[in-house]
Amino acid sequence: MAIQRWRPFSSLEPWGSLERGWDPFRWLSNLQREMNRIFEEAFGDTGLEPLSTREWSPAVEVYETKDELVVRAELPGMKQSDIDVSVSDGNLIIRGERKRESEVKEENYYRSEWTYGAFRRTIPLPAGTDPNKIKATYQNGVLEVKLPKPEEAKPKQIKINVQ
Repeated sequence: MAIQRWRPFSSLEPWGSLERGWDPFRWLSNLQREMNRIFEEAFGDTGLEPLSTREWSPAVEVYETKDELVVRAELPGMKQSDIDVSVSDGNLIIRGERKRESEVKEENYYRSEWTYGAFRRTIPLPAGTDPNKIKATYQNGVLEVKLPKPEEAKPKQIKINVQ
């Protein structure tokens, strides 16, 4: 068996040019596949991501209505007392910690994909938001924060005069 030079990215297309039909999304997809292949060769495919590489960050939805900005965070299994909502430097900050409350010892687990630990989400707020008017509710594992829009951020109807 001959020794071959290690070429980790040999299957990737060259950068190429747009005239030759280079597709950057396909190139990035190939790069991801190649990186996954390299890590699987080096460390094996265990089927489980090491817990030390996973970070927990709750999913959020941010949307607006006519009068307010609404932020919803998915926090299943958490107690209201484990969640902190604050405003600092023009940002809404949601932080907390999901704790493991199980009597099963870790060596008895076959697989656990639940993540535990501290998290922090920071959402920028529109300029002029009054922190004293922000209201938060927590029900069925969903935190909902409602922020009234500042007057200057609300859409204004402008009448057009006929001349």
